[in-house]
Amino acid sequence: MDQNFKQSIIKSWRAIYKLLPILVGIILLIGLVNAIIPKTYYAKLFSKNIFLDSIIGGGLGSIMAGNPVTSYILGGEFLKQGISLVAVTAFIVAWVTVGMVQLPAESLILGKRFAIIRNLLSFVFSIIVAITTVFILGLI
Repeated sequence: MDQNFKQSIIKSWRAIYKLLPILVGIILLIGLVNAIIPKTYYAKLFSKNIFLDSIIGGGLGSIMAGNPVTSYILGGEFLKQGISLVAVTAFIVAWVTVGMVQLPAESLILGKRFAIIRNLLSFVFSIIVAITTVFILGLI
């Protein structure tokens, strides 16, 4: 076998090994949340209005920032709970691109003005991407 191939395999296994505790934690957290929060709560939070749901989903994703793999798991669980695709899409995009939790650190490193503008634009685009995605999927 090629040396580069062996190194790639080793790096991949290390990445999976590091990611495994996060995935297990998220699965356990989802189970806990499902046990604590009644299923009817999600239906009350989202109104089935395409614009309002995208704003709520984007807002939740902005506050609860995380990595993409975790957002896919949460998004799948939200869809199972009956939350609209537009809300889940806005949540996933905002979860990955908007970082309210990291805003203070980002402000220190990149500047306050840049960090605020970047986060605001990311939030707005999460809503635009969600609505556009649902519109395009409706045409297929």
